[in-house]
Amino acid sequence: MANTVLLDVADGVATLTLNRSQALNALSVEMMQDLGGVVRELVRRTDIAVLVVTGAGDHFMAGGDLKDFARHLHLSHEARLATFRAMIEQHINPTVELLQNLRCPVIAKVRGACAGFGLSLMLGCDLAVSADDAVFTTAYAGVGLSGDGGASYFLPRIVGRRKAAELMLLAERFDAAEALRLGMVTKVVPAAELDAETARLAARLKAGPRHTYAEIKALLAASHGNQLESQLQSEAEAFARCAATADFGEGVSAFLDKRRPVFRGG
Repeated sequence: MANTVLLDVADGVATLTLNRSQALNALSVEMMQDLGGVVRELVRRTDIAVLVVTGAGDHFMAGGDLKDFARHLHLSHEARLATFRAMIEQHINPTVELLQNLRCPVIAKVRGACAGFGLSLMLGCDLAVSADDAVFTTAYAGVGLSGDGGASYFLPRIVGRRKAAELMLLAERFDAAEALRLGMVTKVVPAAELDAETARLAARLKAGPRHTYAEIKALLAASHGNQLESQLQSEAEAFARCAATADFGEGVSAFLDKRRPVFRGG
C-alpha cells in the first residue's frame, strides 16, 4: 500500500486519506503516482458503497508541493514544458477521470487548508462536508499556474463563469461560510463534529439504493454536454433500469407499508 495515500475499507465505506501531514498533504510527484494507484484499486473493487476522501492531520490538501516542483526549474524551456505536461497527462488527468466515473457516491471531508489541486479534488467529489475553520483558495495564479485537476471544469459549473474567473484570477482565500454560500461544499459543521457528521452521511448513503446512485451520477455527468432531447431519453432509460431493480420494489413496498426501506443494492 502506498505511503502518501492510504486506503481503508470497512463495511462498505472506503476512506482515501492523503497522507503527507508534515507537508499539509501537499501534492508531490510521488503522491500523484500513489493517488492514481489507489484510485485504480477503487475502480476494481465491488465491495464499496461510499468513498470518503480526506487528509491526514489538520489539513485536506494545501495544493501542489512547490519544493518538489522546484527540482525541475533547472530544465530548459522545452524540457520543462514536456516534463510538466507529461506529469499532468499521465498522473493527474487519468486519476480525475477515474474518480468521476466511480459508481458510488464520493464525499470530501475537508478541514484546514484546501487549495490548488486539493480544491479541484474536493470540487470533483459528489458531496463535501467542511469544518467551519477550513480555508479555501484556487492558489494557482499566485505561483504562475493556470490550474489542473479539473478546476476550470468543475468551478464554473458550480459557481458560474464570472465567479469562477474571480476565484481563479485573484486566487484569494475564503472561508467555509463563503464556500457554502457558493455551493462548493454541502455542509459546514464545527471542526469537532466533522468526523461524526461525515460518518453519518456515509452511513446514510451506504444504506441507500446503490444502482440508483450510479444512475443519478451518470445522468448528472452527461447533462453538461446533452441537449434536452438527449437528456430526456437518458432519463427514460435510467428510470426504466432503476424500475427493474429489487430496490425499486422495496422502495414502493416500504412506502405503502409506511416503513423505512431496506435496500439491498440490487
